[in-house]
Amino acid sequence: MEKELDYLPHLARESARFAAALHEVPPEARVESCPGWTADDLLWHLGEVQWFWGTVVRQKLTGAQAEEIKPPRPADRPGLLAFYQRASSDLGEILAAEAPETPAWTWSQDQTVGFIRRRQAHEALIHRIDAELAAGTRTPMDPQLSADGVDEALRVMYGGLPEWGTFTPDTEIAVRLRSTDTDCSWLITLGRFTGTDPDGGTSYDEPDIHVAGTDTGADAAAEISGTAADLDCWLWHRTPAGLVRRSGDQEMIRAFEAAIAPGVN
Repeated sequence: MEKELDYLPHLARESARFAAALHEVPPEARVESCPGWTADDLLWHLGEVQWFWGTVVRQKLTGAQAEEIKPPRPADRPGLLAFYQRASSDLGEILAAEAPETPAWTWSQDQTVGFIRRRQAHEALIHRIDAELAAGTRTPMDPQLSADGVDEALRVMYGGLPEWGTFTPDTEIAVRLRSTDTDCSWLITLGRFTGTDPDGGTSYDEPDIHVAGTDTGADAAAEISGTAADLDCWLWHRTPAGLVRRSGDQEMIRAFEAAIAPGVN
């Protein structure tokens, strides 16, 4: 993505649409796109996530420090809504008060408020879709935000490489993802991620992807295409509103789908 979005208006809009959708869903209704969760579990989740990141930035805490002071979950829907609305409003104000380059703790190598702005806009977007799927009232997704969501999912959520890890390509042949309603495409190399996390001692050897800095237009063995919104939903294992089309080398497509099969939370 060449053009950085203004994430704060998107965060505000998607957060408001999330709450509006859940008003139509009973507290104990199942959220099929989040297995095991009820509507109130989803409401609490986004509320605590937005509280967490607002607290990290405002109080200049690490994630562990913020977790130590996390408030208890409210007991009922009115309490959850009040907590969510307060956390959501606070997050927007806190992020707006800091420049994107301001240092802040994150789980990523990008330790800035700008990373949090972007991540929280997409967190709100995907959970707004969860809420609307539960309510049966799906509404459109912004194409530019969705295209940026595809970029973030591919580069950060799936393709992010920690300093202690190694990506080894299986082949130089690539798969292209192409958004049909925006001028965006991504060239993706398949391979394996290996390494041992120095914090937990967990070792990894699993399928992985690497995204080229820019799509140069080079030949690809296969292509996966759809609107930016449909690709974004598909990468997050949410049901797309339209079709995601696959063409070319089907073995390469299956390998790509295997690499993203674990999903992201």
